[in-house]
Amino acid sequence: MSVVEAQAPLHEAHRDNHTHRDVNGGWLRPAVFGAMDGLVSNLALMTGVAGGAVSSGVVAVTGLAGLAAGAFSMAAGEYTSVASQRELVQAELEVERSQLRKHPVDEMQELAALYVSRGVEPALAREVAMQLSKDPEQALEIHAREELGIDPDDLPSPAVAAVSSFGSFALGALLPVLPYLLGATALWPAVLLALPGLFACGALVARVTARGWFSSGARQLALGGAAAAVTYGLGMLLGAAL
Repeated sequence: MSVVEAQAPLHEAHRDNHTHRDVNGGWLRPAVFGAMDGLVSNLALMTGVAGGAVSSGVVAVTGLAGLAAGAFSMAAGEYTSVASQRELVQAELEVERSQLRKHPVDEMQELAALYVSRGVEPALAREVAMQLSKDPEQALEIHAREELGIDPDDLPSPAVAAVSSFGSFALGALLPVLPYLLGATALWPAVLLALPGLFACGALVARVTARGWFSSGARQLALGGAAAAVTYGLGMLLGAAL
């Protein structure tokens, strides 16, 4: 009894603290990276155009065009990518479903062999495989998880991916345009607003990585700032040459 009581607090602490990050990213990964992509690309685009000594109206129109074009491009690309991935997974699931229907014994033995390879006793592995194979849908799910590494009940939605990519990219791309929409006539307010946004996006990335929030934010700030500076310099060179 004393052993059980001594171990109970440890088990309770383990249950409370034994959590993991969502390695698949969930909604946070595409949202954060979409916003970051929109912010960096549109900031660089606008600074490059501004470096060519054009009017503030041209810079604002360029930013809005970059926002629209990038958001639609991201949405279309994400929809096509996720839809193709989903179709491939469904095709593989259909192959597995057909094999389970035509060769149930072979598939059961295959599953048992997989458990044996992972250290389960052969007799127990056969018993577990036999129990799991009684329900065809459960058997399909188990084979999909073990052989394909996928969850048939948790396939990504192309529409959700497209909408989230569109929204997050547009939100990030809007940040450097916002000062112009509010009446700014110079580039520096857009840069001053975008730089903290870059740091914030980088800090949020730390939620899905093992990096600290400050170092992740500082890295994104440096990379985004460098991209804006380089494109501004290129705009100045091209503006002087044309």
